[in-house]
Amino acid sequence: MKLKSIIVAASALAIVACQSNEMKPQQGYIGPSNLQIQDGHMTPEVLLSLGRISDPQLSPNGKTILYGVSYTDIAQNRSVRNLFTVPVEGGQPTQLTMDGKSISSARWAPDGKAIFFLQGGQLYKAAYNGKLGKREQLSDLAKGMDDYLLSPDASQIIYVSTVHSAVEVPADTDPLLDKAEAYATEDLMYRHWDHWRTEINHSYVASLENGVVKEGTDILGGEDVLFELPNGPFGDIADLCWSPDGKYIAYACKPLTGKQYAFSTNTCIFIFCPASGETTQITFQGGYDTHPVWSPDGSRLAWLSMERDGYEADKVRLMVGDVAFSDEAGVAVNDIRDLTADFKYNADGPVWAEDGKSIFFSALAEGIQGVFNVVVEAEDPAFFRLTADNLWFDFGSPFGVLQDGTLLTTYASMDFPTELAAVNDNAVRQITFENEHLLSQLDKHETEARWVETVDGQEMLTWVLFPPQFDPTKEYPAIEVCLGGPQGTLSQGWSYRWNYLLMCHQGYVVVLPNRRGTTAFGQPWCEEISGDYIGLNMQDYLSAARMIKDEPYVSGVAACGASYGGYSVYYLAGIHGDMYDCFIAHAGIFNEEHMYMTTEEMWFPNWDNGGIPMEFAYTEGQVGASGDGVTFGGLQQAGSPWSKKAEAVRHYANSPHKLVQNWHTPILCIHGGCDFRVPYDEGMAAFNAAQLMGVPSKLIVFPNENHWILKPQNALYWHRSYFDWLDRWMK
Repeated sequence: MKLKSIIVAASALAIVACQSNEMKPQQGYIGPSNLQIQDGHMTPEVLLSLGRISDPQLSPNGKTILYGVSYTDIAQNRSVRNLFTVPVEGGQPTQLTMDGKSISSARWAPDGKAIFFLQGGQLYKAAYNGKLGKREQLSDLAKGMDDYLLSPDASQIIYVSTVHSAVEVPADTDPLLDKAEAYATEDLMYRHWDHWRTEINHSYVASLENGVVKEGTDILGGEDVLFELPNGPFGDIADLCWSPDGKYIAYACKPLTGKQYAFSTNTCIFIFCPASGETTQITFQGGYDTHPVWSPDGSRLAWLSMERDGYEADKVRLMVGDVAFSDEAGVAVNDIRDLTADFKYNADGPVWAEDGKSIFFSALAEGIQGVFNVVVEAEDPAFFRLTADNLWFDFGSPFGVLQDGTLLTTYASMDFPTELAAVNDNAVRQITFENEHLLSQLDKHETEARWVETVDGQEMLTWVLFPPQFDPTKEYPAIEVCLGGPQGTLSQGWSYRWNYLLMCHQGYVVVLPNRRGTTAFGQPWCEEISGDYIGLNMQDYLSAARMIKDEPYVSGVAACGASYGGYSVYYLAGIHGDMYDCFIAHAGIFNEEHMYMTTEEMWFPNWDNGGIPMEFAYTEGQVGASGDGVTFGGLQQAGSPWSKKAEAVRHYANSPHKLVQNWHTPILCIHGGCDFRVPYDEGMAAFNAAQLMGVPSKLIVFPNENHWILKPQNALYWHRSYFDWLDRWMK
């Protein structure tokens, strides 16, 4: 058993941002919290009062970091993000803005003498000489821009906006019906995540040489092209990248629509030439190809890639190819190779070294997210872990490399949110201390990393957090957290929703098992959950529960989880006997048959519900069911409720809704009304079933929230309700 005290790498005194005497807060400005914590006790109010650092950018001279911090006002039910700088060696940050409306996507001009940023959907520029000068609005686009990317010399810009999709609204057929509200469609993917797809992303190229952004050139060819760029719902500007000379744009796009889009993850890499308007497709088959990045000299292109179509949790490979240019053939990428063929884990966030000889990237490895480096030209690529595995932090991808080899990155843990940090020789130097004035008031606690034996003799990493002032001679209730995904990892990351520090501060022992399906332990461990939701991963939860219940200081165990974790709660409620004393399911899947026919991304249930290997084909005009019950409407749906594949039949026969006759443990069901991934009637159905079975139960629906609960007062109510339910049945 490995025991480690809580680590908060911070200075003894809080460092408060310097605010210029010339700068005054604008109306609506929200600044850092001055909350005083009297008893050392973490509360939901403390959690929501923490400043949230994001999007660090290293200045061209390598001396200053530009970043944003969001602060929340619970009473106003809103957050505002403003800009700061800090020297790379650390010290007192300087606050650049005190606006009442959020500022995002701040970027340095190539000479470091100006800063570009977005506010209200438009692009601005301001001179910089240690503080911001007068702002100049550079765009006035009718639909605004969601994000942008400057060319290396800042003479051009890529910006993201929207075009009308194939989903019809009444005004499309009659302009006089502009007050009517309806959505009409004759194909799939008419909604995504939390919105009806009346608009989709397109990206544009425009000149910046005259200092004003006018309507740009659509990279995809025009609003009649109904592909997305960046891909929804979470694709961002990182799916596009300028070549170093500014002559080409590499981008990732899924060139599909309708049912094909809904059932496929086949996202490809393309290269676009703004001068000629020509587009070259680089990859063709497989799953997600995303995040293209050019080498510093433009001779190579790297990107992230999944091999199998329809499987969103396939191994994420780091690919690289040699770029060739010719007058006859244009641009091509040759000798494409997988640098991570012998690397056990998923690659993320690739960043080229300045000399172009190696690539930095992050990866979740054995429950910790570290930073790695791989040499591109090596015959047998060797991987160097630049953050030691005994550092219990999750590190982000580097955003800068100093001359002495120091990496500039972000890091966090279960005990503190994201801060800027420098890493060299496995030593971590924290640069910002945004929340030290609050975190230093909290009582300390302890965390263990336990390796729990599973029913088939394997070892499962399980984090255990203990309450402050833990006394092993006393009894405490325990919370077992059921991971969502179903693929993902319970690592040292910080969450403002499922916050484990907050849980242990309420007097609970918190148990975090990395069961089958987690992604930080190699692909075989990850894939044991697909098509087998009811199998060994459920036994893993029971193994972790037995482990903690055997401790004399544990009085009982609650199981809580969201999304697939909510599914896990609903399923465990039907099979657990007396293992658990209380349940909480957030956005959980309850009726797998109904879920298949109401969710939006069809590749996910088609693969995970038994369609393994993925069987996908589409023939225009093909209608009707085949004899095996798999093909319908031109789609081979091997994971559907009407499939006759043995894995699918078994999966649906054991849907949680078919086990409610066994329910007897108190359960809280929570759901967002704008959740289109797991529609909110799944939570209603589970609650109704519990009520009909006479099980103590409660339903909470947030009508304007999605899969997550994001608005400050809603989040506060969520946390309070969560602990009220646990305290009611566990204390």
